Amino acid sequence: MAQFYRQAEFAVGALILATITGLVFLAAVMRFFGHPLIWSVDLAQLLFIWLCFIGATRALREKSHLGVDLAVRLLPFAWRRWVETALALLTIAFLAVLARQGLKLTLLNIERQFGDSGLSYAWVTIAVPVGCVLLGAGIIVNLVQSWKSADQLVFTRQSGNGAVSEL
Repeated sequence: MAQFYRQAEFAVGALILATITGLVFLAAVMRFFGHPLIWSVDLAQLLFIWLCFIGATRALREKSHLGVDLAVRLLPFAWRRWVETALALLTIAFLAVLARQGLKLTLLNIERQFGDSGLSYAWVTIAVPVGCVLLGAGIIVNLVQSWKSADQLVFTRQSGNGAVSEL
């Protein structure tokens, strides 16, 4: 299931990126010929916010975001796990507040029209709560994997089946 989700996430992200590129290129060409497609820029902006959240979720799941671990690296493994857990819970709380406020904003913008596209501005603002839920789910998955791998390290160390240098 996780592999299917990763593949679907990649395919959706690639499709959105290709669509954005195509829309911007088409808008530039049509503008050159004197027939600007005003709605294409609006649609590209709408898709870009969704692409940002899909990319952020993927990067978070793969732990590809930039991080500063200078102080944390000096801690023993068990303490690092607790610091990671505390930061994950803090981040999830922040994302929950952001998702709630984003949902309120979405409900306020249902009737508002997005530029010249004719679409509801809610399609833009709903990306925030959806993205926050996806990011929160990714943090929870990473946290569970962190605790499971720590338990496996402890089991490996106790059973004598491997050499683990720090616990």
